[in-house]
Amino acid sequence: MKQNVIHMWDIHEIVLQASHSYENPYTDVTVWADLKGPGFDKRVYGFWDGDTTFRIRVTATCPGTWTYVTGSSVEDPGLCGHSGGYFALEWTEEEKKQNVCRRGIIRATANGHAMEYADGTPYIMVGDTWWGLASYRYPWVDDEEERPIGPDMSMKDMARVRLSQGYNTVGIIAGFPTWANDGRPAAIKLDDEHNTYVRGAWASCSVEEWLRNANAPARDMHNEGGRPFLFPGKIEGYEDLVPDYDRINPEYFKVLDKKMNWLNQHGITVFIEALRRDSSKTWKYYYDWPMVYTRYIQYLFARYQANNILYSPIHFDGKLQSIDSREFNEPINLMIDLYGQPPFGTLFGTNAPGSTKTAYGGPEEQHWKTFDQTGNWRDHQFHWLLTDIFNDENPVPAINGEPYYSGHIIINREEDGTMKRLLFGNIDSKEDHLNSRSSFFGSALCGAYGGILSGYEAGWRGNVEPEETPYKIWDTMTFPASIQFPYFRDFLLSEGKRYQELIPDAELASPNFCGPTFGWRGWISVSATKKRDLVMGFAEKDSPKTRIRGLRPYDTYELTWFRPETGEWLPESVMIEVDNYGMIALPDYPDEFDWAFKLKKCNTDLPIHIDYVDKAIENNRTSSTGMENVKFEYIETDSVK
Repeated sequence: MKQNVIHMWDIHEIVLQASHSYENPYTDVTVWADLKGPGFDKRVYGFWDGDTTFRIRVTATCPGTWTYVTGSSVEDPGLCGHSGGYFALEWTEEEKKQNVCRRGIIRATANGHAMEYADGTPYIMVGDTWWGLASYRYPWVDDEEERPIGPDMSMKDMARVRLSQGYNTVGIIAGFPTWANDGRPAAIKLDDEHNTYVRGAWASCSVEEWLRNANAPARDMHNEGGRPFLFPGKIEGYEDLVPDYDRINPEYFKVLDKKMNWLNQHGITVFIEALRRDSSKTWKYYYDWPMVYTRYIQYLFARYQANNILYSPIHFDGKLQSIDSREFNEPINLMIDLYGQPPFGTLFGTNAPGSTKTAYGGPEEQHWKTFDQTGNWRDHQFHWLLTDIFNDENPVPAINGEPYYSGHIIINREEDGTMKRLLFGNIDSKEDHLNSRSSFFGSALCGAYGGILSGYEAGWRGNVEPEETPYKIWDTMTFPASIQFPYFRDFLLSEGKRYQELIPDAELASPNFCGPTFGWRGWISVSATKKRDLVMGFAEKDSPKTRIRGLRPYDTYELTWFRPETGEWLPESVMIEVDNYGMIALPDYPDEFDWAFKLKKCNTDLPIHIDYVDKAIENNRTSSTGMENVKFEYIETDSVK
């Protein structure tokens, strides 16, 4: 028999046809392949794909010969005992340059603080939020015709634009099972003891109308294959609103398969989230929890485990219309207990209401999370959560998954949390761009060395219908902030892999803030290597003139400035010597806007200046006036009047 030949990290599909019929193959049958290859011996699970078809998608993590034997949870000669194999070739370096996904599934770096492809090439997420990718809103076409930016764009055209701008990732939510523009409100709640929401959907209208009109309709999220689960459902009185979570619709996911594979084949990693949290109570209180949810997230993962993905079992951006974040640990932990850790090393993380570290807990509460994330709280006061993740005793890479969204609303709150003001974004405003860059550079230098999943008004909601205003998906392709976004990665990579050695510590800058707690002005973020021979920083607009401290006295550093708006380094650098207090006083910022900077140690010796004199003190002592012009004052005993 002719041996199958693939390349490393290609998908090889094992297709099985059941000999027996089953009332519900999705719930009644589990299939797998015991896969062996160089340094690899694991069980890889498959999924039902409609009718009598089951598929097991595998890959090759190393070159060489790979073999498998299939099995199943039922005695079925069509599913059990089938053996086969394939031979895997390595990609050349030139072939990898053509498609970065050929470098392999993304993993954590050895120190646990950053990400890299399987071949060791740095991966810094530069992602766009396409939550509705699985739906008709991101149209699939079979042809490769290139269409200009505008309403005729296909998903492929949008991806080509983002690739040309330097993006390498898109974020999606695989399904919105209760959402449809069915003439009923976007938010629907059951009259039960659990305060259960059927859905808390994004409305098919402008954001402003959505906030003002409680009866605004939900938006459609189907695709050519239908919706992710079949109807009718099991909740009495809502059979046409909540589907049957025990009956999945493979035709819906076959459409998503095409999009996932095309994106990977063109160098785009997919951050795929299983479900938005708004329907979670219908899962928990009306179906067989936790197994109903474990089954779904395992099905989805088995479908895409051989793709270049980052996997999220839930999109939990806040405890709103939802069970608690920690309640999701039960079905996700059960998935790991039943099916094992991801066979090819896929990283697991998820969207967060602030920080996934605090939302889901440590190893004593969950054993599924292999990268962390901050999100939804979008200004500089929450960048510290990334530093908190960095300093955890069990380090995992971190990303900012929901930074400031260009053009989106800004919510100001009172000290007690009540809403004070809504400020609607303006994608052409320089203030909007400054806010965006504060999120990009500030969060990166506070510990988001894994990168950032950005988002833009209209893109994250998938605006395509006439009533969904003021922008459409295709408009986001030219938002100024979306073009400026990838520059933070260029800044981090300016010293190659050395950014992976950085330790976030804003206290290295003194002073490091003068702006308000809530906002995007006046704060400084800093990271440095352990030896502090490399210091990288970012100063928001209106930041104070500052000093970098904690350096070795008399060492010499080269200071270079980076303009976040254009992604350009200023051509001239400045050589600065550390003073005897271990500090460098940075010169004035090049202009009144935001700036990133890099201090790189130049000397390799250990200089000591035995004749060093503090010039400021010496000038006072030796000047003709001496201390004559210095005002002497004393602290009052009673300082409180």
